[in-house]
Amino acid sequence: MKLLIEQGRVIDPASGRDEVADIAIAAGRIVAIGKAPGSFTPDRRLNAAGCIVAPGFIDLCARLGEPGNEHARMLESEVGAAIAGGVTSLVCPPDTDPVLDEPGLVEMLKMRAERLHQSRVLPLGALTRGLAGEQLTEMAELTEAGCIAFGQADAPLINTQVLHRALQYASTFGYAVWLRPQDAWLGAGVAASGAIASRMGLAGIPAAAETIALQTLLELLRAFGAGHAGSPRVHICRLSSAKGVALLRQAKAEGLNITADVSINSLHLSDEDLGYFDSAARLLPPLRQPADRQALSDALADGTIDALVSDHTPVTADAKTLPFAQAQPGAAGLELLLPLALRWGQAPGGPGLRRALQAITSGPAHVLGAALGSLQASLGRLTEGGMADVCVFNPQARWPIDPAQLRSQGAATPFARQEATGQVRFALVGGQVAFEA
Repeated sequence: MKLLIEQGRVIDPASGRDEVADIAIAAGRIVAIGKAPGSFTPDRRLNAAGCIVAPGFIDLCARLGEPGNEHARMLESEVGAAIAGGVTSLVCPPDTDPVLDEPGLVEMLKMRAERLHQSRVLPLGALTRGLAGEQLTEMAELTEAGCIAFGQADAPLINTQVLHRALQYASTFGYAVWLRPQDAWLGAGVAASGAIASRMGLAGIPAAAETIALQTLLELLRAFGAGHAGSPRVHICRLSSAKGVALLRQAKAEGLNITADVSINSLHLSDEDLGYFDSAARLLPPLRQPADRQALSDALADGTIDALVSDHTPVTADAKTLPFAQAQPGAAGLELLLPLALRWGQAPGGPGLRRALQAITSGPAHVLGAALGSLQASLGRLTEGGMADVCVFNPQARWPIDPAQLRSQGAATPFARQEATGQVRFALVGGQVAFEA
């Protein structure tokens, strides 16, 4: 099908393009940006007047509930939430049930996702079998099945010898390792250590739970040599503390091959938002102090942190309607990624619209890098000849964040009852309209 997106404000952070222009699409690719060729006759025109036309968003952390909840058809609902939020590509962590540590499971997930013809699902394979931290998975087989990198989700990797071997193996074959640094023992609490957790009587998780694990990982990386061609590629998932940011900044200054992301929750909220034991704010990593939130915001603005993620974790109402310490951690985020990115970018003193979009387009595409294969030159950007993954959204549209209206089967969110600004009108995946408001 030939499509013509007309009169939208085209913003492509990767190239710096920002202009009112048309985009012509044919055979799944962008034919022209600016003015369609004279011979181009569209089958359909999409009116984007008053809207922003951007690359389709890439979310580096979104749990889909499958494998494990096929009976509830969670894949359909969560991928539906993704495409409604303009997320055309998403990374699914390996902590499914069963864990993504077998090629057959990965192939099944990709096959089911492809049949939906909505968001691209990029599986993250388990680094160790069962995420137990003892035996490495068959990374080569998992890569052939479709895994883009390997991680432990929220399961700490206690054995540093296993971690070292994993980094060695990954560096040999060019695989990336994604880890959320957390000490297994210090990270056993339910809220960030501080005055609020103490007053509420909640077991605390100190920032040292993150920095000790991060420092260990960085020391292992330094052993490979900064900037060395064979050094492993490591991505830090959902950084949460100011001290963690300082370590990351230092590591990047040294030339270590490392990237990082931050969740929309840690970017906008702090432990002050726990309220009166609000289980919707029971999250991993935990919400830390306002100073940590500011450090994370500054690091995302200056590029020290590469990407913003939804950290979408659908949790049922039953699992949240419990005392705070017993409630399941997690929150819906796929449909909130765009408005919360815009809220951050366009706040007083914020980095602006382009940087906000970069954090959910070309930033995460850079993290994925060569793992995208033939899509590497296309995803996260708008370029002639590139794959047509596009999001058209109204930056002025306002809507109330009502969990009952979100598409996810687990719609609990600490942003409930707030107002969102920015709403998707069209989302295209491979040149096909996958969502239309």
